[in-house]
Amino acid sequence: MRFISVVTVILASVFALGANEQSEKIKWHSFEEAVELSRENPRKILIDIYTDWCGFCKRMDAETFSDPQVARFINKHFYPVKLNSETRDTIEFQGHVFINEGEGRRSPHQLSVALLQGQMSYPSIVYINEDLELLTAVPGFRTPEQIEPLLRFIGEDHYLQQSWENYQQNFAGSFR
Repeated sequence: MRFISVVTVILASVFALGANEQSEKIKWHSFEEAVELSRENPRKILIDIYTDWCGFCKRMDAETFSDPQVARFINKHFYPVKLNSETRDTIEFQGHVFINEGEGRRSPHQLSVALLQGQMSYPSIVYINEDLELLTAVPGFRTPEQIEPLLRFIGEDHYLQQSWENYQQNFAGSFR
């Protein structure tokens, strides 16, 4: 009888761990929240710059950002932000006020233009370090396996010791 109870507890724990892994989601923040959080407890910021009409942006959400391993890694190493490039919100950052002053549809917000350095492509992932400095912006759709080396290169500070090219040559992924 005692054996059955132990086995039951072990199986329940295994299933609970599996369920947690499947249900892990990215804890998205507003841009301002992420900046404030990073000032209080320094961590890099990952910004998903997207638009509502972008098909590849929707695929990133459905296939990449919903992956539990991607979500777990991003939540551990970054303050993640979703920034709609066409938002009409006013955003303050580093003493500047950013707005969307476009008249027509699909006009980009000044902050997304600044972060992408005018290279407007959706989706794009922007990485900012703990000092709130732009590290890089990476355009294009990425699967979980394709985004992993980028996340690890920046999130685990490999970029401080080696070039992206050298890092890629020796990278062995663990997602999936």
